[in-house]
Amino acid sequence: MSNLKQIFALQIKPVFLPVIHVESAELAIVNAEIAFDNGADGIFLIGHGMTYSDLNPIYEDVRKNFPDQWIGLNYLDRGRKSLDIIPASANALWADNSGIDDKDVSQSVIAFNLERRNGPWKGLYFGGTAFKHQSIVNDVSLAAKNAVPYVDVITTSGPKTGEPPSVSKIRSMRQASWCHPLAIASGMNPENVSEYMPYVDCFMVSTGISASFSQLDPTKTLAFARQLGK
Repeated sequence: MSNLKQIFALQIKPVFLPVIHVESAELAIVNAEIAFDNGADGIFLIGHGMTYSDLNPIYEDVRKNFPDQWIGLNYLDRGRKSLDIIPASANALWADNSGIDDKDVSQSVIAFNLERRNGPWKGLYFGGTAFKHQSIVNDVSLAAKNAVPYVDVITTSGPKTGEPPSVSKIRSMRQASWCHPLAIASGMNPENVSEYMPYVDCFMVSTGISASFSQLDPTKTLAFARQLGK
C-alpha cells in the first residue's frame, strides 16, 4: 500500500495511474490487466452512475486478481463522505471536490482532514482542487497553497472531461505548492504529456489511453507509459 507514498516522498517522477470507468467486474479486471501489463504504477476505479454498494464488490473482485497492485477508488455518489465505506485494502481515495478553493479553508475540510488522519484507513487522499464541474476558482495558486496541508495529492483538471488544463495553470499550481504532489486528471495523452512533465508528479488518465468510455487501449496505454520513461 505504501509504494506510491514512497515514490512521492522520494520525488520519483512521474506516476502513471490509468482511470478505469467501471461497468462490470469482468471488464474492470480486463482493463486492470491492460494497465498493469503496459507500464501503469497503479489504477483508479471510478463508477459512473454507480453507487458505492455496487462499486465496492467490483473492487474486491479486482483486488483478488491483483492482490499486490496499487488500486484507488473514486465514489462519485459519496465524494469525501467515503471514509466509513472505503475498503481497508484500498490504496487511495479520490474526491473530485476537496472543498478547497481560493477562499478561507472551511470547517468541514478541517474536520474531514482530522477524521481521515485519525481514522483506521491509511491510504492516500487525492483531493480535487480547481477541478472540472466544481465551483470556479479565480486564483489557482492560492487554491493549491490552501490544499497542501489537507490533501496528500493535489488533483486538478481541465475545464471538462478529455480537455487538458493550460500549462500556465499547472505551472502556477506547481509554484504555489512547492514539492507537494500534484496530479492532473483530465486531457492527458501520449502526444501532450511531455509539456506537463516538468511540473506534475502524477498523471491520472482515461480518455487519452482508451478505445471507448469503458475500455482501455493497450497500445495507447503503453505509448503513454513510454513517454514517461516507464
